[in-house]
Amino acid sequence: MDSVAWLKKLIGFDTTSRSSNMDLINHVANYLENQGLSPWLSLNAQGNKANLFVTLPAADGQTNGGIVLSGHTDVVPVDGQQWLSDPFVADIRDQRLYGRGSSDMKGFIACVLAAVPAMLSTKLTKPLHIALSYDEEIGCLGAPVMLAELAKRDLQPQYCIVGEPTSMQMVIAHKGIHTFCCEVHGKNAHSSLTPQGVNAIEYAAKLIVFINQLAQQLQSRADLDHAFDVPFATVSTGMIRGGTAINIVPEYCAFEFDYRNLPHMTVAELIQPIKDYIQKEILPAMQAVAPEAKVELTHHVQVPALNDAANAKLHELVMHLVDDKQRSKVAYATEGGQFQNSGIQTVVCGPGSISVAHKANEFIELAQLNRCDRFLGELIKSHRS
Repeated sequence: MDSVAWLKKLIGFDTTSRSSNMDLINHVANYLENQGLSPWLSLNAQGNKANLFVTLPAADGQTNGGIVLSGHTDVVPVDGQQWLSDPFVADIRDQRLYGRGSSDMKGFIACVLAAVPAMLSTKLTKPLHIALSYDEEIGCLGAPVMLAELAKRDLQPQYCIVGEPTSMQMVIAHKGIHTFCCEVHGKNAHSSLTPQGVNAIEYAAKLIVFINQLAQQLQSRADLDHAFDVPFATVSTGMIRGGTAINIVPEYCAFEFDYRNLPHMTVAELIQPIKDYIQKEILPAMQAVAPEAKVELTHHVQVPALNDAANAKLHELVMHLVDDKQRSKVAYATEGGQFQNSGIQTVVCGPGSISVAHKANEFIELAQLNRCDRFLGELIKSHRS
């Protein structure tokens, strides 16, 4: 099967993150086993989702070192989107292949799977590895499970190429993503007796304003990185809920915000000032009325940034393989930082455009698949003895 045929097959599996990806994983595992390979799976706690990892050894049998070709199998929902065709049936129109995940990022996976016969027919000087993960779209939850299993198996690849859609340009760094939920517990009262209550929504609002002030300060720091499309770290409140009725002082309010940090910045730089503000400004006022009042701050998603430091050899290798010689840094995050934190030098490079990811009528240009096919062909040649 060529990459287009593989992509049609992969799109046919509805691997929306809320669902299992096992049908896709089992199909790929069977294909690899029929090629004489030995893929292994690492499952989530519920056993309904899996990562897949397989090694194509070097000609001398070596399995350590080499390059991982990494992609996530899950896709975002299509709920509420207006599609011109069935999002889970590939449709080719005007040299574009439409379908959920076509760009993000089953296109890359399709090219990798189509290249397996060429990998097997080549006397490799170093091994090649294929890594497929689950739940990237909801916090990069699968990759750490797979990387932990790699460590148990004493497998240590040298490099990783994460095939997120970059239009086949090399992305050498990206921001991290950290999401938080802040729950404010006050005290309810009739709205005619507001002094007897602690209005959780109003105190949550004070916190949101303070967080926004921190966000403004991030834009004026001296350590911005103008190689990024957004050169500063960002903070954004995206969800809020609370209240029961207009005539009841609300006892509960929760809001969620995300922090997208530059690679050299830490989470503590943002969170410690928020914690200090809660302790010094928010809680004393709340507890003066209701001693039981409290604020809980929970760190949910933790996706590390990808740093461009110490990756010079990998950058040089990939630069020889791509047609477009631009290097870029991006605001979105991938599993690349997780691979890097495991001691594997990593870049992001894959077919398709991030601008159409997650949208209705997501597509990938057939020319992008062709470019990725050529890229992988040249990569295989570079590993030929």
